[in-house]
Amino acid sequence: MASTRVTNPAASCQVVTTHEVRRTRGRFEATVSIFERTADLFAVMAATLLGYSVYELSQIGKRLHYSASTAVLVSFVFSVVFVFMLDRDGAYKPANSLLRIRETERILRVSTQAFGVVFAVTFFLVYPFSRWMVALVAVFVPLLLALEKQMVFLLVRHLHTRGYGVQNVLVYGAGLTGRRVFSALVRSPKLGLKPVAIVDDDRKLAGQEIYEYGYRHTRSVPVVAGPLTAGLIRQWGASLVVVAVPSLSRRRLNETASEAFAAHSNVAFVPQLSYGSETSTDYLDIDGVLIASLGSPLPKNYETAKRIFDFGAALSLLVFTAPLWVFLARLIIWESPGPVFFRQLRVGYRGKAFELYKFRSMRADVPKYDFHPTRADDPRVTRVGRWLRRTSIDELPQIINVLKGEMSLVGPRPEMPFIVESYNTYHRQRLNITPGLTGLWQLSADRAFLIHENIHYDLYYIQHRNFFMDLAILLHTVVFAMQGA
Repeated sequence: MASTRVTNPAASCQVVTTHEVRRTRGRFEATVSIFERTADLFAVMAATLLGYSVYELSQIGKRLHYSASTAVLVSFVFSVVFVFMLDRDGAYKPANSLLRIRETERILRVSTQAFGVVFAVTFFLVYPFSRWMVALVAVFVPLLLALEKQMVFLLVRHLHTRGYGVQNVLVYGAGLTGRRVFSALVRSPKLGLKPVAIVDDDRKLAGQEIYEYGYRHTRSVPVVAGPLTAGLIRQWGASLVVVAVPSLSRRRLNETASEAFAAHSNVAFVPQLSYGSETSTDYLDIDGVLIASLGSPLPKNYETAKRIFDFGAALSLLVFTAPLWVFLARLIIWESPGPVFFRQLRVGYRGKAFELYKFRSMRADVPKYDFHPTRADDPRVTRVGRWLRRTSIDELPQIINVLKGEMSLVGPRPEMPFIVESYNTYHRQRLNITPGLTGLWQLSADRAFLIHENIHYDLYYIQHRNFFMDLAILLHTVVFAMQGA
């Protein structure tokens, strides 16, 4: 029998280690998947029983009493169906989307669908069923489910920091795509892919820190000078290389893959093909071939429903916050003489100009059309103005623009005319929908930088927008403002 000679013991050890890491990560993923489904099941059950308890203790509606055993049985059956609906909607896929907005959107959408069916069924049941109790449960389920998912998210991330189920990743390319890949990986702990560094051939970038997209700059990785070699991959202990340079030539991609394979690492890459933002794009992997499926533009009923919601919510908000407007007006004038409102021409839907309103946060003598402050200690901003900007209350008068139909509650931020004049075709996609009071860019750490330099947030929203995503963004905005960030 011929003997097998190992010419490179270090390489052999690397192969064993890499395979072992992958097997361990696979077991970890399976465990997390089961744990998350179980946690969701108990969260929905707890919310259902909480609604039942509140109904029993309160004095609302027609008094119908149910035994505890019946309540537990119904809550279990409903929870199983609810988890099944979440699974069908992709809730247990390992990757999270930008800023985790899609997770909140999914909870709201599936909850609405589930309780819509439950309400319809109650009309045909012979057994008496309280719709008041169903309404209470409909409130508690998304709240407890969102809280439970946040706890699972933090738990999985904590386990990764302890080294459980982690696979080190090198991202090749420190450009916009590389940063997006890094952010997606760190915000998707269920993947178990830990970016340890970003490699770039531009040596001027070496030593810089790349931060994740998010409310705050909390996690980062260093930029390492390329080229990407097998030795560099081994040095960082990476078992996966993600090529985040969509324009990379086939020759360079092959060279990069050869280096990764020499280090016994897998390779993934971001495809170059893309399509305009007016269609939604889904990708299918069919025997290793990436197929892009283009969806049609949104139906008009979405825009109509959004406009009705915008008008009703803005009108309610105006009435509810009227005393606050009076208080802020006096405070602004007391510190800095001048107008209460800051008015500025902005460009909206299809390039139509309109006058945008804000509470004035800067001195009255500051030029209207200068770039917005990027530092907390900007001398143009007043003391009251710093608080207004930090809490985003300076944007409150824009509900007038929403009532007038010039803006929506959610959408891309409207830009100043001189910036829009410099737009290319890529940037002009922002003008295809009504601008908004809040959006994904405002919820990210990149809000400190210029809007048109971070257009990917707006394009992501344009491609994926729907009514429940709008609600999710509004909820995240409230949390964000409460944090005072």
